[in-house]
Amino acid sequence: MTYRAFFDTNVLAYEFDLADPRKRALSEKLLDQWRPSGRMIISTQILQELYVVLTRKMGIEQKDAEEIIRRYSRLDVMIVDPELVLEGIKISQRYKISFWDALVVGAAKKGGCKVLFTEDLSHGMRLEGVEIINPFKDVN
Repeated sequence: MTYRAFFDTNVLAYEFDLADPRKRALSEKLLDQWRPSGRMIISTQILQELYVVLTRKMGIEQKDAEEIIRRYSRLDVMIVDPELVLEGIKISQRYKISFWDALVVGAAKKGGCKVLFTEDLSHGMRLEGVEIINPFKDVN
């Protein structure tokens, strides 16, 4: 693992998902591999989405969710600024994907990531030089 990798909200959220032990185990294993590397990238969008998922969908107390967000804030975080929003629009139009997914791809590209771990895009596709990897593709 000498390259940088971007992590989408769903991969981070499954670490706390008691309802899906298989995805939780896969998420924990992947995160345990990447956390010490210093090459794990997220964006402000991911922090925002994760807080909402943790508190609204998983029922985690706001205080506990805030601490989780504080921990993830220590990673290399790409700021979603107007330039990145415009890049997300271009990517969305170019590949006919949702704006939110395109914004994630744009942030991964901006962060110099080789891979993007997500279950929201097709495993193995390459967008803007970033390979999409679905760590849960064989689960379900």
